[in-house]
Amino acid sequence: MYHAMTSLGFASESAYRGPVKLEGNAKGASVLILGAGLAGMTAALELRKAGYKVQILEFNSRAGGRNWTIRGGDVVTELGGFKQKCEFEQGLYINPGPWRIPYHHRALLDYCRRLNVTLEPFIQLNHNAYLHAARAFDGKPQRIRSVKADFQGGVSELLARVTQQGKLDETVSKEDQEILLQSLRAWGALDRDHKYNANLISAEFRGYARDPGGGLTADPLPSEPVGLSEILRSRLWRYLQAFARYNFQTTMFQPVGGMDAIGKAFAREVGEVIRYNARVTQIQQNGSGVTVSYVDAAKPSIVQQATADWCICTIPLSILSQLPLDVSGPMKNAIEAVPYAGSVKIGLQFKRRFWEEDEAIYGGISFTDLPIRQIAYPNYGFNRSGRGILLGAYLFEGANSYEFTAMSPAERVASAVEFGAMIHPQYKHEFENGVAVAWHRVPFTLGCSGEWSDAARTQHYRNLCQIDGRIVLAGEHASDLPAWQEGAILSALDAIGRLHERVVKT
Repeated sequence: MYHAMTSLGFASESAYRGPVKLEGNAKGASVLILGAGLAGMTAALELRKAGYKVQILEFNSRAGGRNWTIRGGDVVTELGGFKQKCEFEQGLYINPGPWRIPYHHRALLDYCRRLNVTLEPFIQLNHNAYLHAARAFDGKPQRIRSVKADFQGGVSELLARVTQQGKLDETVSKEDQEILLQSLRAWGALDRDHKYNANLISAEFRGYARDPGGGLTADPLPSEPVGLSEILRSRLWRYLQAFARYNFQTTMFQPVGGMDAIGKAFAREVGEVIRYNARVTQIQQNGSGVTVSYVDAAKPSIVQQATADWCICTIPLSILSQLPLDVSGPMKNAIEAVPYAGSVKIGLQFKRRFWEEDEAIYGGISFTDLPIRQIAYPNYGFNRSGRGILLGAYLFEGANSYEFTAMSPAERVASAVEFGAMIHPQYKHEFENGVAVAWHRVPFTLGCSGEWSDAARTQHYRNLCQIDGRIVLAGEHASDLPAWQEGAILSALDAIGRLHERVVKT
C-alpha cells in the first residue's frame, strides 16, 4: 500500500530528512545493542555521538549481518553441517544478501556519503538481457527489448483500431482521440496505418535483423515481430513489471567492490564497541536496566553477562522468538507472529564472460519461469578478459525457494548450472565453481527477512516497535521496508529517537 501511495504522490519517498539530531542530556546512560548489522551499527554510531555509553554484542566474527559479500577463500557454514569454501578468483564476488540500492533510499545513500563508501551503477534493466519461458518459443530465450516492443506494439495496434472505429466516443473526445492515436503510434512504433509489423520503425525498438553498418553493408534490415497472441500465451509480459515497480526503478546503485563495503565502513566508525562471536542466550530486564546473557563461540560452556540501562535489540525475530526474553505479552505475540521469507542465491564462476563476448549482455537481469527464476550479470569489470561471476539463481519465496533450501550446497549449484544451460548453452563448457546460500540455513538469521502479512501487521506491528520497559527493537522487520537495508536504518533512527526522548525526560 505504501509503495502504491508513493507512486501516486500520496506518500513521501523516504521518511529520512537528514542526519538525526539527538538534542538534550544523555545523562551518562548506557545502551547495549544486540546485533552489529546496519540497524545496530546505525544506532551505535548516533547514540555514541550523543554521549551514550554503547556496547554491541554480535553473533558473527564480522560486522554487517545480512550486509555480506562472499569472496575467494571465504568459508560458509550452514545449518546441517554443510561447509563451502569459496573458490572465486581474486577480485570476483557475490552478494548473497542485499545487492542493490534504490535512488530513493535516502538514509542509506546519506550514510554511504558520510562514511565514504564509493558507489557505482547497478543495472536493473538491460534491454538486451533475456526473458525466458520453458514452454514458449521452443524454449529459446527472447531479448527483453523485443518482448517489450512487441507487447507494446500489439496492444497499441488493438487500441488504435478501437479508437478508429469510434468505440471510445462516449469517453474520449474527438480531439483527444486524435492525440491518442498519435501517442499510440509513438509508444507502440506503429506505421502510418496504425499497424505493428516488420519495418524500420519497429526495428528501432525491438532490434534489427541486420544492424546499421558501414560501407556496402550499411543498410539495416528490420526484424520480424512476434505476434501479440504468442506473447500473451508465453506469459513473458509479467516480467516487464519488475522494471517498473517503485523499488526497482532506475537509478540503482551498488558499492564498489561488494555490498559489505557499507558494513565495513560502519565498523570502522564503531568497531571498538563491538564484541564479536557473542551468541545471546537470554535477555532480562527490570526497572533499572537490562542484563543479557551470552556465550563466546570459542568458549561456549561459559555464560557471560553484559548490562546496560537500555537495550536496542536487532536480532532477527526468527531467532529472538526462541530466546528467553523479559517483555510484555503483546510484544512476545508480535515477535512470534512474523515468519521469515525463504530465499536462495547461487554465485557461479565461469572461465570467461561469455554473456558479454557472445551475447553483448553487460549487466542487468534475465528472468525465467525455470526454478532458478533469475540470472543476474555482474555490474563491474565490463569488457575485460578472463573469469567472471554470474548470480546463477535468485529465488525469493515460493516452492522453488524451499526446494533449493532442502538441497545440499553442491546440489543447488549443480541444479543452477543445469537450468542455466537452457538459457545460456555455454554454461556446461565454461562453468568452474560456485557457492550457494539458502537463508533459512544461515545460523544468524534462519531466513531472509520478516514476512509480514497484512493481518499480522495490523494487529502486531505497533506492539513490536513500542519501547517495552527498557527494551526497543530495530531492524528491517521493524519497518515497512522488509528485506531492504533502508528499512533497517530507518527503524534504528526511529528507535533511538524515541529512546533518547525518554532518557531526556526521566
